[in-house]
Amino acid sequence: MVRHIDINNQDVRKLIRHKEIKLGGNRNLKIYGLLRCKSGKRMKRENRVFFTDLGEATDSGYRPCGNCLRSEYKEWKNGSV
Repeated sequence: MVRHIDINNQDVRKLIRHKEIKLGGNRNLKIYGLLRCKSGKRMKRENRVFFTDLGEATDSGYRPCGNCLRSEYKEWKNGSV
């Protein structure tokens, strides 16, 4: 997990280009989602974290976003995960 406030925007773009980060999350709400998600784009920089994959996000105690990861969210909500 990489906190957005710990790196600058240029480094974030480089990590995305090299596919080293694939998901974004909200540190306060413990929710992760796709980088293109409208909900994620609205969050404050100090609350944003980045993950390399789903496993890292779930191992860190985050749940899927109900907006951009609808099927994963439904599984999580039903207790399948």
